Amino acid sequence: MLFSSSIFLFLFLPLVMLAYYGPCRLLGRWSRPAQNLLLLVCSLFFYAWGEPWFVLVMMASILANYGFGLWVHSCKVRGRGRRLPIVCALVCNLGLMFVFKYLVFVLTQLNRLGAQFLIPGIELPLGISFFTFQALSYVLDVDRDRGKVQRNPLKVALYISFFPQLIAGPIVKYETVAEEIDGRRENWADFSVGVCRFLVGLGKKVLLANQLAVVADFAYGLEAGELSTGMAWLGAVCYTMQIYFDFSGYSDMAIGMGRMFGFHFLENFNYPYLSRSITEFWRRWHISLSTWFRDYVYFPLGGSRVDRRWKHIRNLFVVWLLTGIWHGAAWTFVLWGLYYFVLLVLEKYGGLGRGWPKALQWLYTMFLVNLGWVLFRAESLSVAVPYLTAMFTPAAGGWDGYATLFLTDNLPILAAGVLFSAPVAPWLSRTAERWRGLPALVRDVAYPLLLVALLAVSASFIVKGTYNPFIYSNF
Repeated sequence: MLFSSSIFLFLFLPLVMLAYYGPCRLLGRWSRPAQNLLLLVCSLFFYAWGEPWFVLVMMASILANYGFGLWVHSCKVRGRGRRLPIVCALVCNLGLMFVFKYLVFVLTQLNRLGAQFLIPGIELPLGISFFTFQALSYVLDVDRDRGKVQRNPLKVALYISFFPQLIAGPIVKYETVAEEIDGRRENWADFSVGVCRFLVGLGKKVLLANQLAVVADFAYGLEAGELSTGMAWLGAVCYTMQIYFDFSGYSDMAIGMGRMFGFHFLENFNYPYLSRSITEFWRRWHISLSTWFRDYVYFPLGGSRVDRRWKHIRNLFVVWLLTGIWHGAAWTFVLWGLYYFVLLVLEKYGGLGRGWPKALQWLYTMFLVNLGWVLFRAESLSVAVPYLTAMFTPAAGGWDGYATLFLTDNLPILAAGVLFSAPVAPWLSRTAERWRGLPALVRDVAYPLLLVALLAVSASFIVKGTYNPFIYSNF
């Protein structure tokens, strides 16, 4: 069930809201347990909607990590070593990811080397990388006293399976919401902000990302001999904007729904395409994943506070190799992670981009990010290499009819993509506040009407559109 589907927007979400703020709210001291139980049941139903048996995989993960949390806490109380339960939690969670996400890839590579393993037909559970990292966050934060252990397994289940962020994040660290599982306070201000945020995210996905996907999918679907340099660059730029609006749109919708239910998720994006270095880009892009690897991998390895340069480079290598692998079982993702490792090392120790004019720093960053997304988008190296070759080989044809057609048809969408990659809405809000008497009008009349119009236009695109899943739901 997609956030941008009719059944979610006009049936599932409204019914959950009505039950949450209606019958559950009237149960006095039992209202919070009832609300949590409602959210848990609805989250499991949401996950089971497409492929029911995968919900059993997630429930097994929930029960295992509930047990690991109790085990870690028990060892702490008794003064015993906590290494064994932590190792068991890591093996169990990463083993689950390995079986479903990486086993087929590993066996395929071994067969290419001469082995004769039978390749099992294993399907990938939606969002397994996200809910596995959240499950690990629960155990690790309990171990570090950053969140209380939960005696009630239903509360652990709600944290791991909460439907707004279940499929594609943001990855919510346990310490950031531990107190809100029971102690959150819903209010109208949070609810209204959540609705606005949700609708903005919906517009990003439906009106921008899905339209840009048409161009990107066409470009990446062309055979090497058919792809001109112009079409290759147009497709690459469209995918660069598509993945931003697709993923940040999902994050906006998830954060907005969390606010509607009283949860406060941390931001996942901060206008990354304004960055003037690769280092800055990764402080602004997929912040929850970067933070997870920073806190649970990079810092334990020593981070940058090590006595030798090579140790810091080693730490960066481990983090970025794992970041690439986390995204998928393909050599393109491995190379994508190592690509950013090399760039970050060059910026840190080679001075790449340092001291350049700001405009040149921005151009350099966006150029390299754009190239990185080619590796990310390509289904295999056999697609990525010819695509990159076409981008820089005049023999591929400079500009063809395809490029002209797609650029002409999608110029308004491209312009909107460039515009809304910058903080336009906050700027408009600040500008409006400078005009006496206007803020109240904007707040009470114009802004709600704008959101209603955004919902109406998005709904019309959804009704007549095709199936367009969120990109990161595949991870």
